[in-house]
Order: sequence, then C-alpha cells, then structure tokens
Amino acid sequence: MNAGKQHKKAAQRESAEVVFSGELDKLATMDLGPVPPGWRMSPRAVEKFVMGDDSLGIEQKFVADRAMVIRIIISLCTSRGCLLVGEPGTAKSWLSELLTAAISGNSTLALQGGAITQVSQLLYGWNEAILAAQGPCMEALVPSPLMRGMMEGRLVRFEEIARCPQALQDAILSVLSDRVVVVPEIPGDEGVVLAREGFNLIATSNSVDAGVHEMSAALKRRMDFEEIRPIRNLPDEIGVVLREVSKANKRAGIRVDLDEEVIEVLVTMFHELRNGQTMDGRSTDRLAGAALSTAEAVSVAHAASLGAWYYGGGIMTVEQLMHHIIGSALKDHPDDRRRLKHYFETAIAPRKGAVWTQVWALRSLIH
Repeated sequence: MNAGKQHKKAAQRESAEVVFSGELDKLATMDLGPVPPGWRMSPRAVEKFVMGDDSLGIEQKFVADRAMVIRIIISLCTSRGCLLVGEPGTAKSWLSELLTAAISGNSTLALQGGAITQVSQLLYGWNEAILAAQGPCMEALVPSPLMRGMMEGRLVRFEEIARCPQALQDAILSVLSDRVVVVPEIPGDEGVVLAREGFNLIATSNSVDAGVHEMSAALKRRMDFEEIRPIRNLPDEIGVVLREVSKANKRAGIRVDLDEEVIEVLVTMFHELRNGQTMDGRSTDRLAGAALSTAEAVSVAHAASLGAWYYGGGIMTVEQLMHHIIGSALKDHPDDRRRLKHYFETAIAPRKGAVWTQVWALRSLIH
C-alpha cells in the first residue's frame, strides 16, 4: 500500500495547548509559585513552558532573551495589554499562542485585524432567529472572541492589529481602560458585560505594516510594547529549523533524514541576506522583496523534504534545496536577482567545503 494512504486524516495543525498538553499539566501540577487571579499557573511556570526547563523535561519553544519574555509575562499580569512588534516571520504569533495556552489554557480566542471591518466583528453580533423570537437578550447575543475573553476571564490574541481600521481600534479602548462592554440593545445591568479576572489582550503587528493603519495614540498608551527580533545566534537558528522541520515532516507522514550541513547552508544564507552581513563581518546586499525569516527557512526546508520524499527517494540534496531557496528569495523585486548573484560571487564563491562547492556550482539557477 502507498505510504501516503496509510495514515489517518488528522488536523493539519493543532493548538499549542493540545500539542503540549502533557507539559502544561505537569507544570500546573508541580507549580508552587503565586498564581495571578484568573491564571492557570504562575508566571514562573509560564516562563518555563515557553523557554524550556531540561530538569523537568520541558521543551524550549521560543528562542529569545529570557528577560524580554519575563517582561511580557509580567505585563500580562497588569491591566495593560501587550503588543509584540517585529519583522514578518519572527514568531510573534507563536509566542502569543504559547503564552495564552499556558496562562488561559485556550489559545483559540483570536481576532485577525485584516478581517475586521465592523464593530460586530470586534465585539458582538446577534443570532437572528433568537432575536426575532425573543428580542434583544443575552441568549441572542453572539460574542466575539474579544467579548468571550472578557466573559470567561481569558487572554485574547489580536493578530495584525495595525491592519484594523483606527475607528475600530478606538472601540477597544473602553475594553482595555474600563474592562467593560455595554450592549445598548439590552436594557439594565444585563446589558453590561464586565471583564472577569484573567482577561487581557496580547496583540501582534508586523513592522512592515506600520503604514497600513496608524495606531491610535490612546491605544498605544494602554499597551506595553516589545520588539521581537530575528534570532541572532546562528547555531540557535539552525537548531530551531531542524526541530521545526522534523515536526512538520512528521505531521506530513514523511521520513527524510535532515543533513545538518545542508540545513546549515540554508540558515546561513537566510541569516546573511536578511542582515546584510556575512558571518565573518563583511557587508553584503540585503534582499528587498523577501523576509528570509526563520519561519521562511522552516517552510523552505519542509518543501525540500517533501520533494525528497516524493521525488528523491527520501534523500534531500543541495540542488533540491537550492531550487526552493531561490524561489523564496526572489519575489517581485527585479534588483534582487542582481543582489543574489552578487552575494554568490562575493560570499559563496570563496567558501570551502563540499556542500558550499555544490551551492556555488548551482549559481546558474539564478536566471
């Protein structure tokens, strides 16, 4: 039987609280630290869940300065929201998912700024059948993820908040300031929804989206800002890519041996082209049209793994990888082709070793 037909159909991606349910249960059971009102575990346990703890068998899930992660956790203890800002592909959304999974046990209460165009999507709508039969009442109310977070005392994720129109950003102010939403259609106290302990907002915004919708100054004052930067240490980034590609391959039901030297080529090239500097400190061209983030490197290596599994007998070659690297690096900026050729001539050509020699030999792929 074909290997691809042997596995059962499953969700392409499960939420963090499902994937790491064993770790979360272990941390909650062993947690002796003080727990903020409405939280599932203490800030120290949340930190261990995100940053890992070898002594407890807790996997590291995010590579960053530990002090920054602690600042974010503490900010979520306050009545202020937290905004994670950074370049695309720096795992801002992944960090927000990990934090909400640990703090609230549910990371699925999420809003997408680019998809919100009216207040009903931000706060609440109505079940038309119940509304017609009973009139405005709480039973007819359909709360948004934001209002559900208030009612249930959970963290809410707001993805790409800068893509949300400013008028709707302002509608969040009363939620963050007063922790209340008034439903004018429902009279009396029943129409007043008060946030329960544990509710807060963690938002993300890509730095490239800064001009999409200027964030309200009042909203900025009600949120702590943290910049999430690309991984600086090359071995750390290689480790993340190897780990995440292995997981992606396992989910896809494929078995491909990942050659660390080949993955090192991928991560090194992305690292240098992203930063505009080679590993030995020489300046090089940055590409204008590609993010070349760690997340993109994972996608490229996973795509090369799929090619190896279905067309290469399960062995990933440098040539397969290079096709995907070039496809990722060259988007819609014509000058990037010239920049990539220059990078090959100045950074790749002098490098020693069999793998780098293979990469240089494939420079003709940059048409």
